[in-house]
Amino acid sequence: MWAEETVFYQIYPLGFCGAPFENDGVASSRILKVIDWIDHLKKLNIGAVYFSPVFESDTHGYNTRDFNMIDTRLGSKEDFKKVCDALHEAGIKVVLDAVFNHVGRGFWAFKDVLEKREGSSYVNWFGRIDFGGNSNYNDGLWYEGWEGNYDLVKLNLYNEDVVNHLLECVTNWVRDYDIDGLRLDVAYCLTDEFCRRLRSHCDWLKPDFFLVGEVLHGEYGRILDSKNLHSVTNYQCYKGIHSAFNSENMFEIIHSLLRLFGPEDWTVARGRHLLSFCDNHDVTRIASIINNENCLKLVYAMVFGMPGIPCIYYGSEWGTKADKSMGDPALRPSFDAPSWNELTDYIAALSSAKRKSPALNYGGMKSLCLQNKQCVFERECEHERVLVAINMDSNPYTAYFDARAEKAVDLISGEDHYFAGGSVLEPYSAYFWKIC
Repeated sequence: MWAEETVFYQIYPLGFCGAPFENDGVASSRILKVIDWIDHLKKLNIGAVYFSPVFESDTHGYNTRDFNMIDTRLGSKEDFKKVCDALHEAGIKVVLDAVFNHVGRGFWAFKDVLEKREGSSYVNWFGRIDFGGNSNYNDGLWYEGWEGNYDLVKLNLYNEDVVNHLLECVTNWVRDYDIDGLRLDVAYCLTDEFCRRLRSHCDWLKPDFFLVGEVLHGEYGRILDSKNLHSVTNYQCYKGIHSAFNSENMFEIIHSLLRLFGPEDWTVARGRHLLSFCDNHDVTRIASIINNENCLKLVYAMVFGMPGIPCIYYGSEWGTKADKSMGDPALRPSFDAPSWNELTDYIAALSSAKRKSPALNYGGMKSLCLQNKQCVFERECEHERVLVAINMDSNPYTAYFDARAEKAVDLISGEDHYFAGGSVLEPYSAYFWKIC
């Protein structure tokens, strides 16, 4: 599948475009701003843009009002089609955020329930409604909100009318925008049956349609199988990466990778392609987490070198900082234009290497050398073998391991490397050695 050989780029449109937090109903064409960033995306070797919510919502996008309407604050359906057409013309796929677990209080069917109460034909569209209770909005009825958030009204995915409505919306998105995949918000909350029906419907709609689920914890292999998804978010390694670099303990992340992708029979995600990232719209920017700024580029080397599908969060490629404690809007800013610096150059080189390498896209995972501040691991597939080496120390380190070869070329720098007498890893360095 195309996604397995692709580098993703996440954009949170409402923040990216500088839209007001509250939906003011004022029409705009802010989403066209994305077109101005396409040259930046191509220079970064991006193959797919994952858009966080773009549909009409109350505030932050995840409280949907209408799945068939582009958020007024972003633009019209015609505006978004122009964006999708421009991305496709540039060879970039489009993946949308699908928020199917819950909707906003402004969702048209829920508004009908608030108005008509027991007389509404949409009462059973929602998780649980108790007309003898009350909500913190003083509606004179109680309803189930996602994880206690009552601005997020839980949908009833056991209701055939709800399921048919959502599947019809996906059909419309493919027809109107020719989208290439969906990221399923809180996929761990979605019923297995709904996910399997969604997969079948998307397979029918478009060959190679990609489904990735947001999963915060759990056994990834089991979840992928039970919900019939192509991929899930690799939060386990997201946490392991920054923890390993901050504690100077490469054992933490390498052992996590081996548990997921290693050569042993008990590994839980071997051969799977999880979505890899070091930050996103919900967490502190990686540049604000990593204690030693010299390690920032090495974090990205790990994301691109380990098994998975790398995803870059807009603005982080040049080292933007923001802490979750400052509130979600701080994590989702608007930039006048993209920036480019040494870190961006490095990520572009990693992205180029990843997209061209069968081993980095499909290879297994085997540890060859592991110390507190250094690691060397092997990615091998049928036609290629790449050794990923990282040194997070301020001093050079000579790594000794069985490379089963005499010579390699570094996919990042293009320089030749010879293994005789040990491999010298320069301070704060990373290498993707393709065996010759």
